[in-house]
Amino acid sequence: MKKRIHQIDLFRKYPHDVQNELFSNLLQTAKGTEWGKKYGYEDKLSVKEFQERVPICTYEDLYPCIERVMRGEQNVLWPSKVEWFAKSSGTTNARSKFIPVSPESLEECHYKGGKDMLSIYTNNYPETKVFSGKALSIGGSHHPNDFNSNTRCGDISAVIMQNLPTWAEIMRTPPLKVALMDKWEEKIEKMVEITVNENVTALSGVPTWTYVLLNRILEVTGKKNIAEVWPNLELFTHGAVAFGPYRQLFKNLIPTDKMNYLEVYNASEGFFGIQDDPSLLDEMLLMLDYGVFYEFIPMEQAEEENPRVLTLDQVEVGKNYALIISTNAGLWRYKIGDTVKFTSLSPYRIKISGRTKHFINAFGEEVVVENAESAITAACAQTGATITNFTAAPIYFEGKEKGGHQWVIEFSREPNDIAKFTHVLDQTLRENNSDYDAKRQKDLALQAPLITVAPEGAFLKWLEHKGKLGGQHKVPRLANSREYIEEILQVNGL
Repeated sequence: MKKRIHQIDLFRKYPHDVQNELFSNLLQTAKGTEWGKKYGYEDKLSVKEFQERVPICTYEDLYPCIERVMRGEQNVLWPSKVEWFAKSSGTTNARSKFIPVSPESLEECHYKGGKDMLSIYTNNYPETKVFSGKALSIGGSHHPNDFNSNTRCGDISAVIMQNLPTWAEIMRTPPLKVALMDKWEEKIEKMVEITVNENVTALSGVPTWTYVLLNRILEVTGKKNIAEVWPNLELFTHGAVAFGPYRQLFKNLIPTDKMNYLEVYNASEGFFGIQDDPSLLDEMLLMLDYGVFYEFIPMEQAEEENPRVLTLDQVEVGKNYALIISTNAGLWRYKIGDTVKFTSLSPYRIKISGRTKHFINAFGEEVVVENAESAITAACAQTGATITNFTAAPIYFEGKEKGGHQWVIEFSREPNDIAKFTHVLDQTLRENNSDYDAKRQKDLALQAPLITVAPEGAFLKWLEHKGKLGGQHKVPRLANSREYIEEILQVNGL
């Protein structure tokens, strides 16, 4: 672990050298693939030439190649044999994405990220006792690929767990056959039964599903809090959704001073960031030696046909960028759909600011996920509330009625003053987003937010209705249409 910290320090010190060398290695490795031949990778392209020749790709652009690999063709996008595909929803859209997971991306990206989490954590907390017990993680499930029964598809968590080395499997709970069960309700009950008797020192997972599991554990055991169940618990590694709105929720569940929280940026497409400084909430060190070459599109140009694309040495602090990756699994100039904002350039630290398609811009207000998360967090803090989930969507003009935003929020503890909650939410949005503020001036175009309090379990009920309980599935925070919110309201009779 100490050796790895030294390597991390090297890419902090020489970020551009590390990325340039990685870029050359990616193209050299893939030059004999069908994709590499098409775009002349054997010509030892410079980054500039690479950007001129290779188009920016969405999943739809790459899918014809990915489908061929899923059917058993090899050497299409990447030379190694691909036997696993990460099934990604990203959102709760009906259409799933299948991301190739090469042996290199599994070992040099996903597993390396897992090892680095522990390296960074132990470096920050040298007195840790995290290795004295077991790590509890909630996995997804996997199944044979419909195109080719010799390969398998599943949540990236399931792909990682299924391929863990024996030593890593010994350190985790519950057993693999339980962690990868596909029936969510049965899995939760079995996980509770097994893990309450373990010495759990660490948790990892999506906050939403982890919260559901911990609450069920308290119901079954009758304990007041999780610290009574697992007195040696000290770490929760979390990702997939912003933790701000959940922070107080977990502090209530685990009221102990020795509890630490570590944010990571891991996705089906790769492992990209780790919180290296505990004092910097929501900020993560961009991991530069995981077989991922990074490019960035300024958010205002994200949907343009020929946007300006920046490399790491060209980015600026505080600006929103759409993330573009080229990886050791054959994703070339792939538009992942996330937006990031740099908080530091030495070292390169980022925070996830949202999704390129998750926003509300029905009236020119351009509210992004980052705005929503910070507003919810502020409103909870000032009214004593804690939430389990939320989503928001526009209320369109109707007749002489002005437009606005509707927020459907499920609270674990409701605000002591819902009017104040609404006011703080609105004011925080106005302070953080000048476009929203302009539309709210004297209720010019937008009325104050409409808060709809959802009953307990409302979002889980909707996900179950969609057949998307558990795994990597999550509720879209923002949508520019009312499709999701109307479904949630209807399913719950609101």
